[in-house]
Formats: sequence, C-alpha cells, structure tokens
Amino acid sequence: MVWETLNIIGTIAFAISGAIVAIEEKYDILGVLVLGFVTAFGGGAIRNLLIGAPVSLLWDQALLFSLALVTIIIVFLLKDVWINYLKRVIIFDAMGLAAFAIQGAMLANENGLPLVAVATAAVLTGSGGGMVRDVLAGRKPVIFRDEIYALWAMLAGLVIGLGLITAPFMFYTLFVIIVVLRMLSVRFNWTLPKYSDVQKIYK
Repeated sequence: MVWETLNIIGTIAFAISGAIVAIEEKYDILGVLVLGFVTAFGGGAIRNLLIGAPVSLLWDQALLFSLALVTIIIVFLLKDVWINYLKRVIIFDAMGLAAFAIQGAMLANENGLPLVAVATAAVLTGSGGGMVRDVLAGRKPVIFRDEIYALWAMLAGLVIGLGLITAPFMFYTLFVIIVVLRMLSVRFNWTLPKYSDVQKIYK
C-alpha cells in the first residue's frame, strides 16, 4: 500500500512540476506533455538502470500514465492566475522528491543492495526526472542550485538503508519530514558549502 501511494503522489506531483516548467518556457501542448511525462517517469527509469531492474517495468504502469496524462492536461488548461500561483508553490516538487526518493530506496533495499546503492537510488529516483526536465528546458538542474535538494533524498535513502523504518506508518512520517525539510531549505535559503565559501576562509 505504501508503494502504490508513493507512486501516485510522486507521479502527480512531478507531472504538475514538469507541465509548469514547460508552460513557463512557452512550449506547445506536445512539449508540455513530453516534459510532464519525463519529469514523472524519468527518475524511475534511471533507478531501474541503476539497480538492474528491467526498464520495461516502466510500461507496466497504465494507471500512473493515465493519472499523469490527466494531470498534465488539467494544468495546461488552467488560467494564468493559477499557473502563476503554482509557480510560487514548491510543495509539488517537494512531494515528488520525497515520494520518489523513498520509493527508490525501498526498491533498492528490497533487492538487498548495500547502503550506498540504496542512498544513490533514492537520489536518482527523487531527482532524476527533474534533472532530465531541466536539461530539456535549457535550465540549470535543480539538484545543482543553491537550495539543498538532493541531500534530503539521500537522507531518506540512508534512513531506509540503515533499517530505521520498522512500520508502514513510518514511511509516511519520513515523507512528511522530507517535504518539510525541502520547503524549509527554500524558505530560509539553506545551502551547502560552495568553493567560493571555502576561498573566503583564506582572505
């Protein structure tokens, strides 16, 4: 049940995120659909390649493809005022990151992979679709921007890989924690050290 719930949340959240980016870049309906689908399913495809799962598993998700399609079309038909509002709301991207990071870590952990692989699967599943989206849109990938992003996905992977989740409800608790941390990092501009920060020490 946890797996299916995270799948639905992540797919819808990232479909919205991808569609909004495409609309911002003034893409036509085909471009909006492509960017929405890539954002929603790109991370899962990258994860499957990483852990050796058949990439064809991606096509066994008819319900999720339907949900993504409906979501993208709804976003495309929204008025400007709603699109402008959604641009300022980061919760969709945060929810997609959290849901897919946890899902990726769960799959890697269930396959008996080591901790580093579980953490990596969490990062790539949570941020892979967004990276492909940003590259196709000609943007700097969000994973490399100032606000902390991939670190929260890695945290989810470490928690699951270390076996700290002992009950289904704890997955949902972890989901909420990752969403809140991502939103706080944007709200308060939390960043990781950059090279320029290190150089300031010597001055």
